[in-house]
Amino acid sequence: MNALLGILFHSIGGFASGSFYMPYNKVKGWAWESFWIVGGLFSWLIVPPLAAWLTIPHFSTYIAACSTQILTITFTMGLLWGIGGLTYGLGVRYLGMSLGNSVVLGFCAAFGAIVPSIYYNFYPTVGKISFTDMMAHPGGQLVLLGVLVCITGIAISGRAGILKEKELTKEQQEASVAEFSLVKGLIIAVVSGILSSFFNFGIEAGKPMAEAANEAWKALHPGQGEFLYQNNVSYIIILWGGLTTNFIWTTILSLKNKSYKNFTDKKTPITKNIIFSALAGTTWFLQFFFYGMGESKLGNGASSWILHMSTIILTANMWGIVQKEWTGVSPKTKWTITGGIAVIMLSVVLVGIGNSM
Repeated sequence: MNALLGILFHSIGGFASGSFYMPYNKVKGWAWESFWIVGGLFSWLIVPPLAAWLTIPHFSTYIAACSTQILTITFTMGLLWGIGGLTYGLGVRYLGMSLGNSVVLGFCAAFGAIVPSIYYNFYPTVGKISFTDMMAHPGGQLVLLGVLVCITGIAISGRAGILKEKELTKEQQEASVAEFSLVKGLIIAVVSGILSSFFNFGIEAGKPMAEAANEAWKALHPGQGEFLYQNNVSYIIILWGGLTTNFIWTTILSLKNKSYKNFTDKKTPITKNIIFSALAGTTWFLQFFFYGMGESKLGNGASSWILHMSTIILTANMWGIVQKEWTGVSPKTKWTITGGIAVIMLSVVLVGIGNSM
């Protein structure tokens, strides 16, 4: 039952993440850096402490009681993830929702699932699964196989992008994705995918805060299992790191391009743009709100991470179809991207079975 609930929560979170960029498409007349930082203020500064306040009594005490070393490492992971988040936006901008998310999040899934287990090989932690543990257990082996299958799906999806670029004229490419650029997009997507996985490392680094909240809740609710919202306290520190990176970069772009004038340009729908950006940012945060709930049910960081990422990929590809990003390509190319998505989803099944074992 816990595994089924975990998959359900990850599916809801994945849908939120795969859909969050859609409101940005409704923003009119603003530069990318303008709507990105407005949405980011909701994603990383406003909504996370609000969610923690609603779900974890006295959440700030767990942060205050945590060591400076843990807070620093957690914040640093957020800084590095923030670079991945920045380049994620650019990856989707150049590749589209479908291909961009498949490549970015596929790499993110693989790195985020494997690296923490390797870390626990060097720094053993009670209750955490090391890479050696995974290799020695059939369930762990199946999880690792799922990661390899996920990477295969990424390669197939990338192949579909190459075919698309060859088949469509520049005008057709721009009709489906306004700034389509395969080479630029793939380079950015790979960098983004690797750095975006640092969010999972941040979750692992901030576990002492989450565990303190979990133990306090269980003491008040004996026999009711794990605290669903325990990770909400860790997110605050991780997302401060992400906010720092994104705020610095968008400020540089805003000054360089003079796009700070967007916020006072009455020729643009300022109020609507703020509302859509806020909706995008809030929707983005919901992915990790539900991720924390899913992880509390599954327990295995590798399983949780790849299930979450693969669900996002599926949702993003659904939106890619809605936006007609693959209109005009040959049946072969359509079958190739469909095959890539199917292989990635197969990895979800393998990871789910492996976790249940």
